[in-house]
Amino acid sequence: MSKETQKAIYDAKELGTGKTLVLGLQHMFAMFGATVLVPIITGLSVSATLLFAGLSTFFMHLVTKGKVPVFLGSSFAFLGGYAAVKAQGVAMGMTERVALNYACIGVACAGLLYLVVALICKLFGSNNVMKYFPPVVTGPIIIAIGMNLAPSAINNCSANWWIALVAIVVVVVCNIWGKGMVKIIPILLGVLASYLVAAVTGNVDFTEVKEAAWIGLPVAWENTGLSIFGKDFDGGFLLSAIITIVPIAFATMMEHVGDISAIGSTVGKNFIDDPGLHRTFIGDGVGTTIAALFGAPANTTYGENTGVLALTKVYDPKVIRLAALYAAVLSFCPKFAAIIKAMPAATIGGVSLILYGMISAIGIRNMIENHTDFQNSRNVIVAALIIGLAIGIGYSTVGAIAFSIGSVNISLSGLAVASIVGIVLNAILPGRDESFVENPDEKLSGSLGKY
Repeated sequence: MSKETQKAIYDAKELGTGKTLVLGLQHMFAMFGATVLVPIITGLSVSATLLFAGLSTFFMHLVTKGKVPVFLGSSFAFLGGYAAVKAQGVAMGMTERVALNYACIGVACAGLLYLVVALICKLFGSNNVMKYFPPVVTGPIIIAIGMNLAPSAINNCSANWWIALVAIVVVVVCNIWGKGMVKIIPILLGVLASYLVAAVTGNVDFTEVKEAAWIGLPVAWENTGLSIFGKDFDGGFLLSAIITIVPIAFATMMEHVGDISAIGSTVGKNFIDDPGLHRTFIGDGVGTTIAALFGAPANTTYGENTGVLALTKVYDPKVIRLAALYAAVLSFCPKFAAIIKAMPAATIGGVSLILYGMISAIGIRNMIENHTDFQNSRNVIVAALIIGLAIGIGYSTVGAIAFSIGSVNISLSGLAVASIVGIVLNAILPGRDESFVENPDEKLSGSLGKY
């Protein structure tokens, strides 16, 4: 298709009601598999996740003046943070749900960091800010996230390896040999196939599905981040959660810029210049903060939907907004959420095993595509300490680095310690020659929210 034809489709005022509805549905399916998998893995609310994926996407389109055809779905980058905070909370005697609420506040603070960076980018330019977070820092952090999560996938798979294997095989086959939409939604197809096999073989309990209502509110107060501010509030644990999770935002910012660049390359427009990187940062950051406060996962720009844009050649942002509307409406159906909740652990384990490995692979790819020089000793030291600390502390007998500041007890996960050490070392060691580029190649759009 010629560029003139693509531009004509993108600028079209009306695509036709029928076609628009179908295209919006396709975009919803493209994001659906990965978006609902995050709450399934973490224990967050599926309904709240769908609601705030839709609302965050609407806000992103509002702040970017409706120019960028982007969807905001659940980010996998923060899975390590959720897991670390939840483990710390349980060790302190909290329930998993309460510990997750503290993690949500940490994610909300990570979203606020986007706003700070957006302001600095507006005032001083993106290059001057992001040069402190080059691939030699973010790459190993991403690698460590995937490696820390992999054991939980194996534990889930062990519930029924045959069911897990169905998910793994379907994802691999669809991703490697699939065509069209099949290639775009391998995770969703893997989940559906494995879930179906589990249901047919009697490995799914549908009791909650039968009891669930068709219509209900997607948000429950006790499952929100805001609910921690009561009589049992623990300020020290909250500070630990914030310190554990906030550094992850620097990795997701790289992901954000890569995705915005990829969307611009697909559409043929420079969205980093217009409406501006600071505006897309604001949309992503505010969306993440609001979602986290109400018990939904962090959001991120979705490469899956960029793939649909490239496939259909229809770039009108209103099609994305229609997908956001579908997601928001679906969030008010508790029966649907119950179906998702009933998914077997082995199904989750099968797709998670691939996703967690791909998270680490994305970190490696990030360094390769940015030509990180590992003949430079300072780069080797930075990467080695990040991976060594993240994995070593996480799987040591202590599990975290604990200390006190006055009356406040702070416990830092291995990932938090590794992130801080890596950022500081990269800033102070001589020979730093890597820098962030404002308009990266579209290949750098490897999203952690993407399968």
